[in-house]
Amino acid sequence: MFSLNKILRYFLITGSLLAFTVVYSGCASTPKKEIYDRTPADLLAEGQEKLDKAEYKSAAKILQAIKDKYPYSKESIIAELKLANSLFKRGEYDEALENYDEFERLHPKDKDVPFVIFQKGMCHFLQIKSMDREQTQVAAARDEFENLARRFPDNEYSDKAREYIRQCLTYQAEYELYVGIYYYKAKKYQAALDRFTYLMENYPDVGQYQEALEYIAKCKVKLAEVKK
Repeated sequence: MFSLNKILRYFLITGSLLAFTVVYSGCASTPKKEIYDRTPADLLAEGQEKLDKAEYKSAAKILQAIKDKYPYSKESIIAELKLANSLFKRGEYDEALENYDEFERLHPKDKDVPFVIFQKGMCHFLQIKSMDREQTQVAAARDEFENLARRFPDNEYSDKAREYIRQCLTYQAEYELYVGIYYYKAKKYQAALDRFTYLMENYPDVGQYQEALEYIAKCKVKLAEVKK
């Protein structure tokens, strides 16, 4: 027969193992708190924390969750802008532009609209390639910056926009000069003359005026020679 001590020890060990099993099973079966089960305030706080750590991909996921789950909350408006910013900082300029556009469309009276328009301009500006390419991004950036300066002339972002407007004008003038020289070298003197003339009429104060003037004189000489 078992002694009393052995019996007590058996139940003690068995009970401990059972208790451990129950606790462990309970922990294992408790689901991780899903992102969509949390309050918008909690999500926004974590999203900002991710942004501060430059964890933009994680931040974007959290901020998108706020938009999806709580579209009418005050946190959603904040999340919309922060989401666009996170995409911008990741270099996803087209996606960021879509989100900035959406924010401006949904909240046209918001105090951050000047910033949003500036960022839209920057989404285009930062995609400008070498000057021998099409000027689509340059023109789009200039349009956004000019729109900002026109609508909010005294805003701090308008001051920044004016600096970029001049840079866009310089790019556009350089492009016209580049194309004009290309035509000149190809002996298409009338086409070159038209380009240089257009440059002088539309971009007179951005640094290419003198060179364009010299080429205009050269084109006229060549065209006169052709007529002889």
